[in-house]
Amino acid sequence: MTDKIITLPRSDMPTKWYNIVPDFPVPMKPVLSPQTLKPATADDFAPIFPMSIIEQEMSDQSYITIPDEVMEAYSIYRPTPLVRATRLEKFLGTPAHIYYKNESVSPAGSHKPNTAIPQAFYNKKAGMKRMSTETGAGQWGSALSFAGSLFGIDVTVYMVRISFDQKPYRKSMMQTWGGTVYPSPSDRTEIGRAILKDNPNTSGTLGMAISEAVFDAATHDDTNYAIGSVLNHTCMHQTIVGQEAELQMKKAGEYPDVIIGCVGGGSNFAGLSYPFMRDKIKGNKNPRVVAVEPFSCPTFTKGVYNYDYGDTAMVAPIVFMHTLGHTFEPPGIHAGGLRYHGAAPTMSLLCDQKLMDAVAVHQNACFEAATIFARTEGIIPAPETSHAIRVAIDEALKAKKENKKAVILFNFSGHGHFDMVAYDKYFAGQLEDYEYPSEKIKEALSHLPKVEAM
Repeated sequence: MTDKIITLPRSDMPTKWYNIVPDFPVPMKPVLSPQTLKPATADDFAPIFPMSIIEQEMSDQSYITIPDEVMEAYSIYRPTPLVRATRLEKFLGTPAHIYYKNESVSPAGSHKPNTAIPQAFYNKKAGMKRMSTETGAGQWGSALSFAGSLFGIDVTVYMVRISFDQKPYRKSMMQTWGGTVYPSPSDRTEIGRAILKDNPNTSGTLGMAISEAVFDAATHDDTNYAIGSVLNHTCMHQTIVGQEAELQMKKAGEYPDVIIGCVGGGSNFAGLSYPFMRDKIKGNKNPRVVAVEPFSCPTFTKGVYNYDYGDTAMVAPIVFMHTLGHTFEPPGIHAGGLRYHGAAPTMSLLCDQKLMDAVAVHQNACFEAATIFARTEGIIPAPETSHAIRVAIDEALKAKKENKKAVILFNFSGHGHFDMVAYDKYFAGQLEDYEYPSEKIKEALSHLPKVEAM
C-alpha cells in the first residue's frame, strides 16, 4: 500500500500555470461584448480587468510563468497534500483506490486562493486600490479578502443573499481579512435596487451578485472586478492543483481511471482535471472525467450550449457556454457555490466534444456521502465538495460490484466548518431534494441573447 499522505517538497511546486485552450481539438467561440454583441477586444475588458489578466484570458500560450510574488504567497499553504482515503475504502469494502487532493488546507479553507492571490497581485501591480467581486457560499469572497490582505488592496464583496443569511461566519472571515460585505441584491448599486424593486423577496443568485460587482468596478476608476470561476484565467490559475496531483500520483505509482470534481462555474474541477485532460486530448491516457452538479441547478444535464450573458443584468461579457439562462434563479440549496446558471466556456467545449461527462445529484445524497467521509477520513466537507464525494463513493461501489480495481481521484475543494447549519438541517431531515421544473428552465432559456453564429 502506498503512503496515506503523498506530499511534495516545496522545491517541486509547479512554477507555471497550464492553459488548455491551445490543446483543444476545435477552436473556442469568441467572447462577445455585451454592448456591441461583437467579438470582445482587450479594450472591452479594460474597464474591469488589469491588462495582465486580459492577456492571460486571451493567451494562446500553453504555459504561463507564475510570478515570484505569487509563488511566495502560495507557499503559505502549497503544495497541498494528496491523500489516499484508505479508511473510506475499508468502510465501503471496495477494491478501488480513492485519492483526494486536499485543497481545504488553505487559510480560506478552499481552493479559491489559487486564483485570488494572482488576481490581487496583478490588480495591485496595476495601481488599483480596490477590487469588487461576488460570492455564492462565501468561499470566493473569503479567499479574495485573504488575498487582498496579503497585497494591501481593499475588497468589496457582494454575497448572494441566501448565503449571507445562512452562513454568517463566512462574512466574519471576510471582515477579519479586511473585506467589506453586502448582501446581494443590495441597495448600493442601481442594478441591485432595480432587482429589489421587481422582487423584494429574492434570495439572490450569483448572476445578480456578478452584475452588482461588475457595475461597481465599471463605475469606479480605482476599482477592478475579480471573478472566482468561469473565465479562462481563473481556471488556468487553478491548474497548479492538477499539476501537483500529477506529480503526487506518480509518487504513488498510479494514474487515475476516474477524475471527479463538483461544478458550479467550474474552477476547482478545471484545476484538478485539465492537466490530466491534456493527456486525454493527446491520446496518451483515457481517464473518465466527471463533473458533478446539483439537480436544482443542472447546467450541463439540462442546459443548452449557446451564447449567454454571464450575469443577470447583462453587463458582463457574453460567452459560449452550457447555460440555464441568465435569468435562471435556483432554489436556496446549501451548496451556494454551485448556484450559477452557466459553466466555464472551456469546460463547456470539453463537454460538447465528449471529453468529459456530467451528472446531477440531490443534496440529501450528497450530505449522506459527506457524513460517511467525515466519519472515516475525519474532515467535514463543504456542501459543494460533498457532490464530488457522492460520485467518488458511487464509483467505488461500482468497482466493488464489478470486482475490479479502479483508481479514483477527486478534488476535496473545501471544508465545511462554516456550513454546520446545513448539517443541522440534514440531521433533522429538513433538507429538500429539489429538481428544477423543466418549464421554468425553458422560460429562462427564452431570454438568451440573439446573436449571429460566430
